[in-house]
Amino acid sequence: MKIGYPCVNESLDCSTSTTFRLASYSEERLVQSVEKNLACLRRILEYNLEHGFLFFRMSSGLVPFASHAVCTYNWQQHFQMTFKRLGDFIKKHNMRISMHPDQFVVLNSPDERIVRNSIAELIYQGSVMDLMGLDSTAKLQIHAGGVYGDKPAALKRFIHTYNTMLPEAVKARLVVENDDRLYSLRDCLELHGETGIPILFDNFHHECLNNGEPMAEALQLAAGTWHPTTDGVLMVDYSSQSHGERKGKHTHSMDADLFREFLTHLNDLDVDIMLEIKDKEASCLRARQVLEELSLV
Repeated sequence: MKIGYPCVNESLDCSTSTTFRLASYSEERLVQSVEKNLACLRRILEYNLEHGFLFFRMSSGLVPFASHAVCTYNWQQHFQMTFKRLGDFIKKHNMRISMHPDQFVVLNSPDERIVRNSIAELIYQGSVMDLMGLDSTAKLQIHAGGVYGDKPAALKRFIHTYNTMLPEAVKARLVVENDDRLYSLRDCLELHGETGIPILFDNFHHECLNNGEPMAEALQLAAGTWHPTTDGVLMVDYSSQSHGERKGKHTHSMDADLFREFLTHLNDLDVDIMLEIKDKEASCLRARQVLEELSLV
Protein backbone atom coordinates (compact mmCIF):
# COMPACT_ATOMS: atom_id res chain seq x y z
CA MET A 1 0.00 0.00 0.00
CA LYS A 2 1.30 3.43 -0.99
CA ILE A 3 0.26 6.79 0.46
CA GLY A 4 0.51 10.17 -1.21
CA TYR A 5 -0.83 13.67 -1.78
CA PRO A 6 -1.61 15.79 -4.86
CA CYS A 7 0.52 18.28 -6.77
CA VAL A 8 1.76 20.82 -4.21
CA ASN A 9 4.36 20.29 -1.48
CA GLU A 10 3.89 22.97 1.16
CA SER A 11 7.25 22.22 2.80
CA LEU A 12 9.29 23.22 -0.25
CA ASP A 13 9.83 26.65 -1.78
CA CYS A 14 9.02 25.76 -5.38
CA SER A 15 6.10 25.05 -7.70
CA THR A 16 5.56 22.53 -10.47
CA SER A 17 2.95 24.81 -12.08
CA THR A 18 4.99 27.90 -12.98
CA THR A 19 3.20 29.56 -15.89
CA PHE A 20 2.51 32.88 -17.61
CA ARG A 21 -0.24 34.64 -19.53
CA LEU A 22 -1.20 33.31 -22.94
CA ALA A 23 -0.76 36.83 -24.34
CA SER A 24 2.92 36.77 -23.33
CA TYR A 25 3.63 33.31 -24.75
CA SER A 26 7.07 32.73 -26.20
CA GLU A 27 9.24 29.66 -26.64
CA GLU A 28 11.79 31.19 -24.29
CA ARG A 29 9.21 31.62 -21.53
CA LEU A 30 7.90 28.13 -22.14
CA VAL A 31 11.35 26.59 -21.77
CA GLN A 32 12.12 28.62 -18.64
CA SER A 33 8.83 27.60 -17.02
CA VAL A 34 9.19 23.91 -17.83
CA GLU A 35 12.76 23.90 -16.51
CA LYS A 36 11.54 25.33 -13.19
CA ASN A 37 8.57 22.95 -13.02
CA LEU A 38 10.60 19.81 -13.68
CA ALA A 39 13.34 20.85 -11.27
CA CYS A 40 10.69 21.31 -8.57
CA LEU A 41 9.11 17.96 -9.44
CA ARG A 42 12.47 16.29 -8.86
CA ARG A 43 12.75 17.96 -5.44
CA ILE A 44 9.25 16.84 -4.50
CA LEU A 45 9.91 13.25 -5.55
CA GLU A 46 13.12 13.22 -3.50
CA TYR A 47 11.24 14.67 -0.50
CA ASN A 48 8.50 12.09 -0.89
CA LEU A 49 10.99 9.23 -1.05
CA GLU A 50 12.70 10.46 2.10
CA HIS A 51 9.38 10.53 3.96
CA GLY A 52 7.94 7.30 2.58
CA PHE A 53 5.29 8.89 0.33
CA LEU A 54 5.38 6.66 -2.73
CA PHE A 55 2.20 7.85 -4.44
CA PHE A 56 2.12 11.30 -6.06
CA ARG A 57 -0.26 13.16 -8.36
CA MET A 58 1.76 15.33 -10.70
CA SER A 59 0.55 18.78 -11.66
CA SER A 60 -1.29 19.19 -14.95
CA GLY A 61 0.68 22.40 -15.48
CA LEU A 62 4.15 20.96 -15.95
CA VAL A 63 4.18 22.25 -19.53
CA PRO A 64 2.13 25.47 -19.81
CA PHE A 65 -0.21 25.63 -22.83
CA ALA A 66 1.02 22.22 -24.02
CA SER A 67 -2.40 21.30 -25.44
CA HIS A 68 -3.11 24.80 -26.82
CA ALA A 69 -2.68 25.59 -30.51
CA VAL A 70 -0.21 28.35 -29.61
CA CYS A 71 2.33 25.77 -28.46
CA THR A 72 4.17 24.47 -31.50
CA TYR A 73 7.58 24.12 -29.83
CA ASN A 74 8.94 20.56 -29.61
CA TRP A 75 9.17 20.52 -25.83
CA GLN A 76 9.07 16.72 -25.90
CA GLN A 77 12.43 16.57 -27.63
CA HIS A 78 13.92 19.49 -25.69
CA PHE A 79 13.17 17.88 -22.31
CA GLN A 80 13.41 14.25 -23.37
CA MET A 81 16.34 13.39 -21.12
CA THR A 82 14.93 15.32 -18.15
CA PHE A 83 11.66 13.40 -18.35
CA LYS A 84 13.55 10.13 -18.72
CA ARG A 85 15.64 10.81 -15.61
CA LEU A 86 12.48 11.62 -13.64
CA GLY A 87 10.88 8.41 -14.84
CA ASP A 88 14.00 6.41 -13.99
CA PHE A 89 13.88 7.82 -10.45
CA ILE A 90 10.19 6.95 -10.12
CA LYS A 91 10.69 3.41 -11.38
CA LYS A 92 13.85 2.80 -9.35
CA HIS A 93 12.00 3.59 -6.13
CA ASN A 94 8.75 1.84 -7.07
CA MET A 95 6.67 5.01 -6.89
CA ARG A 96 3.12 5.31 -8.24
CA ILE A 97 2.17 8.34 -10.32
CA SER A 98 -1.10 9.88 -11.47
CA MET A 99 -2.35 13.10 -13.02
CA HIS A 100 -5.75 14.75 -12.74
CA PRO A 101 -6.73 17.03 -15.64
CA ASP A 102 -8.57 20.22 -14.71
CA GLN A 103 -12.33 20.58 -14.71
CA PHE A 104 -12.38 21.82 -18.31
CA VAL A 105 -11.62 18.26 -19.48
CA VAL A 106 -15.14 16.96 -20.17
CA LEU A 107 -15.53 14.02 -22.53
CA ASN A 108 -19.33 14.06 -22.52
CA SER A 109 -19.87 17.72 -23.35
CA PRO A 110 -22.43 18.43 -26.10
CA ASP A 111 -19.92 21.02 -27.38
CA GLU A 112 -17.59 19.30 -29.87
CA ARG A 113 -14.94 21.98 -29.34
CA ILE A 114 -14.77 21.20 -25.62
CA VAL A 115 -14.46 17.48 -26.38
CA ARG A 116 -11.64 18.11 -28.88
CA ASN A 117 -9.79 20.32 -26.40
CA SER A 118 -10.31 17.72 -23.67
CA ILE A 119 -8.80 14.99 -25.82
CA ALA A 120 -5.82 17.22 -26.68
CA GLU A 121 -5.20 17.80 -22.97
CA LEU A 122 -5.37 14.08 -22.20
CA ILE A 123 -2.93 13.37 -25.03
CA TYR A 124 -0.51 15.94 -23.59
CA GLN A 125 -0.69 14.54 -20.06
CA GLY A 126 -0.36 10.97 -21.24
CA SER A 127 2.69 11.96 -23.30
CA VAL A 128 4.37 13.25 -20.12
CA MET A 129 4.04 9.78 -18.62
CA ASP A 130 5.17 8.20 -21.88
CA LEU A 131 8.29 10.39 -21.93
CA MET A 132 9.02 9.23 -18.39
CA GLY A 133 8.80 5.64 -19.55
CA LEU A 134 6.03 4.86 -17.07
CA ASP A 135 3.79 1.89 -17.73
CA SER A 136 -0.02 1.91 -17.83
CA THR A 137 -0.34 1.70 -14.03
CA ALA A 138 0.36 5.46 -14.07
CA LYS A 139 -3.11 6.92 -14.53
CA LEU A 140 -5.01 9.93 -15.83
CA GLN A 141 -7.95 10.62 -13.53
CA ILE A 142 -11.09 12.32 -14.82
CA HIS A 143 -14.73 12.79 -13.81
CA ALA A 144 -17.60 11.53 -15.94
CA GLY A 145 -18.58 15.13 -16.72
CA GLY A 146 -21.88 16.97 -16.73
CA VAL A 147 -25.48 15.76 -16.91
CA TYR A 148 -26.86 18.53 -19.16
CA GLY A 149 -30.43 17.70 -18.20
CA ASP A 150 -30.29 14.14 -19.52
CA LYS A 151 -27.96 11.73 -17.72
CA PRO A 152 -28.58 8.70 -19.99
CA ALA A 153 -27.69 10.82 -23.04
CA ALA A 154 -24.64 12.23 -21.25
CA LEU A 155 -23.45 8.72 -20.39
CA LYS A 156 -23.89 7.67 -24.02
CA ARG A 157 -21.79 10.64 -25.17
CA PHE A 158 -19.00 9.66 -22.78
CA ILE A 159 -19.10 6.07 -24.04
CA HIS A 160 -19.10 7.20 -27.68
CA THR A 161 -16.15 9.56 -27.14
CA TYR A 162 -14.19 6.93 -25.23
CA ASN A 163 -14.79 4.16 -27.75
CA THR A 164 -14.36 6.12 -30.97
CA MET A 165 -12.22 9.22 -30.39
CA LEU A 166 -9.57 8.52 -27.76
CA PRO A 167 -6.13 7.23 -28.79
CA GLU A 168 -5.27 3.82 -27.34
CA ALA A 169 -2.34 5.34 -25.43
CA VAL A 170 -4.80 7.57 -23.55
CA LYS A 171 -7.38 4.83 -23.00
CA ALA A 172 -4.69 2.65 -21.41
CA ARG A 173 -4.16 5.29 -18.70
CA LEU A 174 -7.65 6.72 -18.21
CA VAL A 175 -9.67 6.14 -15.04
CA VAL A 176 -12.98 7.67 -13.99
CA GLU A 177 -13.73 8.91 -10.48
CA ASN A 178 -17.10 8.77 -8.77
CA ASP A 179 -18.12 12.31 -7.78
CA ASP A 180 -20.14 13.87 -5.00
CA ARG A 181 -23.04 15.40 -6.97
CA LEU A 182 -23.72 13.82 -10.37
CA TYR A 183 -22.10 10.46 -11.08
CA SER A 184 -22.18 7.83 -8.37
CA LEU A 185 -20.24 4.59 -8.20
CA ARG A 186 -23.19 2.87 -9.90
CA ASP A 187 -23.01 5.32 -12.82
CA CYS A 188 -19.26 4.75 -13.12
CA LEU A 189 -19.85 0.99 -13.10
CA GLU A 190 -22.16 1.51 -16.09
CA LEU A 191 -19.35 3.35 -17.87
CA HIS A 192 -16.95 0.55 -16.99
CA GLY A 193 -19.34 -2.04 -18.38
CA GLU A 194 -19.48 -0.25 -21.74
CA THR A 195 -15.83 0.81 -22.03
CA GLY A 196 -13.71 -1.19 -19.58
CA ILE A 197 -12.51 2.03 -17.93
CA PRO A 198 -11.36 1.42 -14.32
CA ILE A 199 -12.99 3.33 -11.48
CA LEU A 200 -10.86 5.41 -9.16
CA PHE A 201 -12.78 5.27 -5.89
CA ASP A 202 -13.33 8.40 -3.79
CA ASN A 203 -14.53 7.48 -0.31
CA PHE A 204 -15.77 10.97 0.56
CA HIS A 205 -17.68 11.35 -2.69
CA HIS A 206 -19.26 7.96 -2.06
CA GLU A 207 -20.41 9.15 1.35
CA CYS A 208 -22.00 12.19 -0.33
CA LEU A 209 -23.58 10.31 -3.28
CA ASN A 210 -24.32 6.61 -3.37
CA ASN A 211 -26.98 4.01 -3.98
CA GLY A 212 -26.80 2.39 -0.59
CA GLU A 213 -23.59 0.40 -1.11
CA PRO A 214 -21.68 -0.05 2.18
CA MET A 215 -18.13 1.27 2.03
CA ALA A 216 -16.52 -2.20 2.06
CA GLU A 217 -18.75 -3.39 -0.78
CA ALA A 218 -18.13 -0.20 -2.78
CA LEU A 219 -14.36 -0.64 -2.48
CA GLN A 220 -14.59 -4.22 -3.73
CA LEU A 221 -16.78 -3.19 -6.66
CA ALA A 222 -14.34 -0.47 -7.69
CA ALA A 223 -11.33 -2.76 -7.26
CA GLY A 224 -12.97 -5.30 -9.56
CA THR A 225 -12.69 -2.85 -12.45
CA TRP A 226 -8.85 -2.76 -12.29
CA HIS A 227 -6.72 -5.28 -14.17
CA PRO A 228 -3.97 -6.36 -11.76
CA THR A 229 -1.23 -6.20 -14.40
CA THR A 230 -2.13 -3.42 -16.82
CA ASP A 231 -3.83 -1.15 -14.27
CA GLY A 232 -2.21 -2.11 -10.98
CA VAL A 233 -3.99 -1.93 -7.65
CA LEU A 234 -7.02 0.27 -7.01
CA MET A 235 -6.32 3.97 -6.57
CA VAL A 236 -8.36 5.61 -3.82
CA ASP A 237 -8.89 9.30 -3.09
CA TYR A 238 -9.37 9.73 0.64
CA SER A 239 -10.83 12.66 2.55
CA SER A 240 -13.59 13.50 5.03
CA GLN A 241 -16.10 16.26 5.70
CA SER A 242 -14.86 19.61 6.98
CA HIS A 243 -16.80 20.30 10.20
CA GLY A 244 -19.23 23.21 10.01
CA GLU A 245 -18.73 23.69 6.25
CA ARG A 246 -20.97 22.97 3.28
CA LYS A 247 -21.53 19.32 2.44
CA GLY A 248 -18.71 18.00 0.31
CA LYS A 249 -15.98 20.39 1.48
CA HIS A 250 -12.76 18.52 2.27
CA THR A 251 -11.28 18.72 5.74
CA HIS A 252 -8.15 20.81 6.29
CA SER A 253 -6.34 18.16 8.30
CA MET A 254 -6.67 14.39 8.56
CA ASP A 255 -8.60 12.87 11.47
CA ALA A 256 -6.52 9.81 12.37
CA ASP A 257 -9.48 7.99 13.94
CA LEU A 258 -11.63 8.42 10.83
CA PHE A 259 -8.73 7.22 8.70
CA ARG A 260 -8.31 4.12 10.86
CA GLU A 261 -12.05 3.46 10.57
CA PHE A 262 -11.85 3.73 6.77
CA LEU A 263 -8.99 1.23 6.67
CA THR A 264 -11.19 -1.38 8.39
CA HIS A 265 -13.36 -1.47 5.23
CA LEU A 266 -10.46 -2.63 3.06
CA ASN A 267 -10.64 -6.22 4.32
CA ASP A 268 -7.10 -7.01 3.10
CA LEU A 269 -7.72 -5.22 -0.22
CA ASP A 270 -4.50 -3.68 -1.55
CA VAL A 271 -4.94 -0.02 -2.52
CA ASP A 272 -2.88 3.10 -3.09
CA ILE A 273 -4.31 6.06 -1.20
CA MET A 274 -4.20 9.70 -2.31
CA LEU A 275 -4.98 12.06 0.56
CA GLU A 276 -7.12 14.91 -0.77
CA ILE A 277 -6.60 16.93 2.38
CA LYS A 278 -5.56 20.56 2.45
CA ASP A 279 -2.45 20.33 4.61
CA LYS A 280 -1.09 17.68 2.22
CA GLU A 281 2.25 16.23 3.39
CA ALA A 282 1.50 17.06 7.05
CA SER A 283 -1.52 14.75 6.95
CA CYS A 284 0.50 12.27 4.90
CA LEU A 285 2.96 11.96 7.77
CA ARG A 286 0.14 11.14 10.19
CA ALA A 287 -1.44 8.69 7.75
CA ARG A 288 1.93 7.02 7.23
CA GLN A 289 2.25 6.56 10.98
CA VAL A 290 -1.20 4.93 11.14
CA LEU A 291 -0.30 2.56 8.29
CA GLU A 292 2.95 1.63 10.02
CA GLU A 293 1.11 0.94 13.28
CA LEU A 294 -1.19 -1.43 11.40
CA SER A 295 1.68 -2.99 9.40
CA LEU A 296 0.08 -1.89 6.11
CA VAL A 297 3.27 -0.46 4.57
